[in-house]
Amino acid sequence: MPVFVYEARDQDGQIKKDQIEAANIRMAQKMVQQELKLTIIKMEQRSGSGDGDIMAWLSSLKGVDEQALTVFSRQFATMINAGLAMVRCLDILSEQTEDKKLQQTLVQVRRDVEGGSTLSSALQKHSDVFSALYYSMVKAGEMGGVLDEVLDRLAGFMEKDFALKKKVKAALTYPVVILVMALGIVFFLVTYILPTFVSLFEGMNLQLPLPTRILIGLTKIARNPVFLLIFFGLGGAALWGLKMYINTPPGRKQFDNLKLQLPVFGLLNKKVAISRFCRTLGTLLSSGVPIMQALEIVGKASGNEVIADTVTRIRDSIREGESIAAPLGASGMFPPMVTQMVAVGEETGNLDAMLSKIADFYDTEVEYLLSSLTSMLEPIMIVGMGAIVGFIVVSVFLPLYQLVGSMA
Repeated sequence: MPVFVYEARDQDGQIKKDQIEAANIRMAQKMVQQELKLTIIKMEQRSGSGDGDIMAWLSSLKGVDEQALTVFSRQFATMINAGLAMVRCLDILSEQTEDKKLQQTLVQVRRDVEGGSTLSSALQKHSDVFSALYYSMVKAGEMGGVLDEVLDRLAGFMEKDFALKKKVKAALTYPVVILVMALGIVFFLVTYILPTFVSLFEGMNLQLPLPTRILIGLTKIARNPVFLLIFFGLGGAALWGLKMYINTPPGRKQFDNLKLQLPVFGLLNKKVAISRFCRTLGTLLSSGVPIMQALEIVGKASGNEVIADTVTRIRDSIREGESIAAPLGASGMFPPMVTQMVAVGEETGNLDAMLSKIADFYDTEVEYLLSSLTSMLEPIMIVGMGAIVGFIVVSVFLPLYQLVGSMA
């Protein structure tokens, strides 16, 4: 059974350090709080073996599940709105979340808040779990005395953002699964079935047709470990080199620009990026975050260098006393409808609501585009697989027809 080391405070305020055995960290927390009547300051699992060290290392590499963080935000907003004390909210949420890393993080956040730190400062210490958008909005809510409203707005933003990502993943899952299965079947045919025909063809005293010779060459390559080692080695080296180049500033910018220029997926990436930009900026502004700070957060959270450059130009424009709409239009990424609606929002003083409407519109556009993309990919993949299977069939049967003709 796992052993958990804890640091806790008793009813007299004395600090106690000890360890306890429990099935999981939630059970350990309940035992310390309910049976020992202690207030937990810190608790972590002690590694008892090499396997435990490996599991702890793997757990540290794994990020917090986005859905778990979204559920936490909604529940936190509801509890704060109901009037529960913040420490009590964090205590309850740390016990009931299923995500291990989020659970450990909330225990540390609770300890910092109980020690007198503000919630935003406590969250900022865990930037690998809570984004700059998250703790900046919390800080704005604390300063304005509307933390419950900000948390509710943040939970709504995360739910919509998560739903959008989920739609994109769900739409692309089916084509990817079909493609992987098709490649697996072709590899099985080339590796195990076709060698029988290759032996037959090589024993014929015939001039084999070009498709058959190509198929025989591919079969030999697929069954030769040296060729496979060279192929996968060169492929791995090329991917590693590409990844290293993408991690450089020029490479990242070119890669992000390429994602927006792809024939079909570029339009999808652009609509998703516009929706995320508008929703993030609108949520920050409606939460009371200053415009310059909000734009800085949006640039960092965009995940796209093209948008980050646009945000930089917007900030420069605002410093010079100009509008937001002009740099948006000059970027070439945002359609005229977006720039016009932003301009109207600036003139009427209702920019946050206008940005939210734009984000809702593009969420709908993404949904329609995903449906069209899925419908279009299915026949393309069927035709592609038909061409591959047809090539294999023709390559196998052409020599047989030649053999029958020569015998006749």
